[in-house]
Amino acid sequence: MDSFEQIQRRYADADSRFVECSGFRVHYKVFGKGEPLLVLLHGSFLSIRSWQNVMAPLAKEATVLAFDRPAFGLTSRPVPSRGSQARYSPEAQSDLVVRLMKTVGCDKAVLVGNSTGGTLALMTALRHPEHVQGLVLAGAMIYSGYATSEVPAFMKPLLTATSPVFSRFMKLLITRLYDRNIRGFWHNKDLLSDETLAAFRRDLMMGDWSRAFWELFLETRHLGFEEKLAEVDVPSLVITGEYDLTVKTEESLRLARELPGAELKVIPDCGHLPQEEAPEAFTTAVISFLKNTMKVL
Repeated sequence: MDSFEQIQRRYADADSRFVECSGFRVHYKVFGKGEPLLVLLHGSFLSIRSWQNVMAPLAKEATVLAFDRPAFGLTSRPVPSRGSQARYSPEAQSDLVVRLMKTVGCDKAVLVGNSTGGTLALMTALRHPEHVQGLVLAGAMIYSGYATSEVPAFMKPLLTATSPVFSRFMKLLITRLYDRNIRGFWHNKDLLSDETLAAFRRDLMMGDWSRAFWELFLETRHLGFEEKLAEVDVPSLVITGEYDLTVKTEESLRLARELPGAELKVIPDCGHLPQEEAPEAFTTAVISFLKNTMKVL
């Protein structure tokens, strides 16, 4: 069986970069130059590929950093241990965001998060406010799913001890349901080609991917964002697809109301991944926000 570094070398492209960070060998890409820095955070089951249609247009206006989150894409998938720094908790992932920013020489950034990437963008703004200039939250999972799921404390020791068994079960489940789940992210499913779907599947199912995803699952807990939103003190843009069924449009409308001073953009005829289904509308909304609200362009 190939090592994960061999897998990384096989599938990396000309723009791929790797850095050892927080116990992971992180796969990332940087485009553009100048301020601000935009950090793109993809959702679960996806990869850096989710930003492929918007990285170049955004890079005409700013520096763009996109990376594969732990458990996804070409970022390594170590099993946490006492001797390892690698952790999959939301807090650890938010800390990783800041460390990667510093890797490319930036101390502050606008975080652009989709789905659970939006969860991590908000978490980073709450944990590291001095490093976050602004937030773009697209179909962000704040009131449901990853942000509110929790492994009961009394069950965690048993689940941890039996991780090999449960990770194999999770592998079977995800493998069977993957295509249907990803198609559900799109409103206009004709825009998701078989080639793109196969590429996303490959990006996830590398190395000991099910064990890494299991470790991610074990760290889920209720993040209590409802009580913390008032603490966010940066300009924010909430984007939602008109037909988002994964993070229902109503949840994003609620987020725009409850996040102090947030702007709202509803993209018509679009589902959970506006950067995929409507890249021009998504890019226009982000650049307008940077120019008119943040005045950083």
